[in-house]
Amino acid sequence: MSIVEYGEYKGNKLLILKRDENDKFPFSFGKGKARLITENFEAIKKFAEEE
Repeated sequence: MSIVEYGEYKGNKLLILKRDENDKFPFSFGKGKARLITENFEAIKKFAEEE
């Protein structure tokens, strides 16, 4: 299970996703990219499931 944390960059909220507690390269994004992800969730899911 991944780890979800919240942070801030230059006064803007961030969502930080980690594979585990020692993840050296977490995936972080703000609200603008979060909206893009949710609007395109089906395409992202399809991409992730491709071989």
